[in-house]
Amino acid sequence: MTDPSSVVWPAVDTAFRRSEVSSVVGRGDDVWIRASADLLHWRVKTRSGFAVVGPAPVSVGDRPLIRVRLLGISVVEPVEVVHVVMERDRVGFAYRTLPGHPVRGEEAFIVDRDDDGVVSITVRSLTARSDVAGWRAVHPILRVAQRIARRRYLRALS
Repeated sequence: MTDPSSVVWPAVDTAFRRSEVSSVVGRGDDVWIRASADLLHWRVKTRSGFAVVGPAPVSVGDRPLIRVRLLGISVVEPVEVVHVVMERDRVGFAYRTLPGHPVRGEEAFIVDRDDDGVVSITVRSLTARSDVAGWRAVHPILRVAQRIARRRYLRALS
């Protein structure tokens, strides 16, 4: 994903599932300032049940240590930030998964503000089965976990 704020999906292998979900965070300058800062400091992840150890604010090339507990097991999710957007009314970042991640793909988190001051978050992802046999075997469970995580992401900045 070259620009996480783009409305046009890149051409991808059909092995990848696409997801895009959005939600209103609130309205006004105070909401915009808080939501933008929270997003760039990984709070969309930490408030959704993930532990993130890495630099903040996010920047291209960062490889934070992300952990989540799934079915009582601590899972490490290696990722690399590949794009950061910092515009007047749009802030966000995208990361790609690295070897060892439970899935393959990219995920983007974008906060934007419209002309009426309404602040929204959008989460976009392209996901495919991992190359790791163990993760491939539990991919259907991981897809359910992803849907739960996406709902949490949408509430994380409210």
